[in-house]
Amino acid sequence: MNLARALTRTVLLGFLLLLSLAGREQSTAHAAGPVDAGPDRDRVVEHWTAERRAQAVPRDLRVDAPGHGRLHAANGPIIGDAGPAGLFGTLGSGVLAAGGDTTPPTIADMVPTDGATVGSSQRFSATVTDASVIRSVYVTIRYPDGVTTQRFQAAFEGGSTWAVTISGFTSGSWSWRVEAKDGGARGGNTALSAYLGFQVDTGGGGGGGSTVGNAEWHGGAVQTAEGRIYFEMPSNARRRGPWTAYVCSGTVATDGVDGRSVVLTAAHCVYDDANKAFARNVLFIPDQADTTGSGTDQNCGNDPLGCWVASYGVVDVDYATRIFPDNNAWDYAYYVVSDSGAHSGNGASATLDAAAGSLAISFDSPTLGALGYSLNQDPKLMYCTAELTTQGAVNWWLPGCGLTGGASGGAWIQPFDPSAGQGPIVSVNSWGYTNQPGMAGPMLSGTSAACVFGRATTDSPTLSGIDGDAGAKVTCP
Repeated sequence: MNLARALTRTVLLGFLLLLSLAGREQSTAHAAGPVDAGPDRDRVVEHWTAERRAQAVPRDLRVDAPGHGRLHAANGPIIGDAGPAGLFGTLGSGVLAAGGDTTPPTIADMVPTDGATVGSSQRFSATVTDASVIRSVYVTIRYPDGVTTQRFQAAFEGGSTWAVTISGFTSGSWSWRVEAKDGGARGGNTALSAYLGFQVDTGGGGGGGSTVGNAEWHGGAVQTAEGRIYFEMPSNARRRGPWTAYVCSGTVATDGVDGRSVVLTAAHCVYDDANKAFARNVLFIPDQADTTGSGTDQNCGNDPLGCWVASYGVVDVDYATRIFPDNNAWDYAYYVVSDSGAHSGNGASATLDAAAGSLAISFDSPTLGALGYSLNQDPKLMYCTAELTTQGAVNWWLPGCGLTGGASGGAWIQPFDPSAGQGPIVSVNSWGYTNQPGMAGPMLSGTSAACVFGRATTDSPTLSGIDGDAGAKVTCP
């Protein structure tokens, strides 16, 4: 049996991509219904020249080894927060990569041990330590024929433990080893353990696929509902001087109301928690993967559904009054797009949700646990699959997920119907670590996410028209 089909993990598919307030704040709202188009559509569309789009950087949140939040840009971390060390648990061995590290990682405590007997499914784990930082850990399975091998990416589980669960073994004599790479200079130092033999005692194993770290996705309802978001954030709290161009991902959500469409994304793609301002010049481009252009450009006419200008954003006040990583539990937000006057370029001038379609949001707890527009894969829509776990009390975690900057805000879908390319959204791409693969997403179940969504579908806040004020910080139970 082909191990690529027989050795499987349970998978979760998701689509992947910050005003100081002393207390909680309530937005000014009116009855539900149509919303103003907000910023002048043509001005915003024309603002995003090919040069400005090309200069946009991913709004990419990471947590470093001491537990501090970092906002990565093209030239590295540009915002730091002295958050409490260990806020999300032990962050792994060592410190951030030291260029002088020439010693490979140490691999110990491999389980299953040499000569062990296992069943059709087995968790493979090892303790991996290093003087700098662990970049990756892989488990290689060698078939009973002694020649064929297959490689699986292990996930960081805390402390110094890395593990992966593999299923579908058939009876026979197998072996396995661990490969670990650190953050040393010139691509890092690699360590290889010796192969350990193990016996499989079972009547046979099932079939399926393996974890996908980062691959292109195309097709289905999510193809049109998911899109790239361009926006700007201020470079300082006074909102003076240049505003930085960013890019994230978002998904049109099923809202059940007339007069507006709602785009679900990450809160850090809507509100700048460091400088206390909402994004300006927000442009949503659904299905940019199907552009007839070469990728990011100024032309809304070569994107199949054109471009859409958002009126304003909606975040939980608990996100706005804190700074990452203390506010990661509320890293979900919504852009409101008017049903009239928001569209430009190619495609029918219908409403956004009618033109692009939408996906429902599930506020129930998922039984498992991603797609996003990674900027370095422009214009492709990318995805990852992995077994859903948790990271602390407020985040889902997709170990081994390799989505890169720009995927923030992309939706996690579970259960996912690959034939239709759709399913309910259960979270969004939120943050990762600086020293290991994986993606965290805020829990929508049991949080204020449903309340904030409801406010996005009903409220019409009074907006000042001042850059950085186009949004509502809402109070929810």
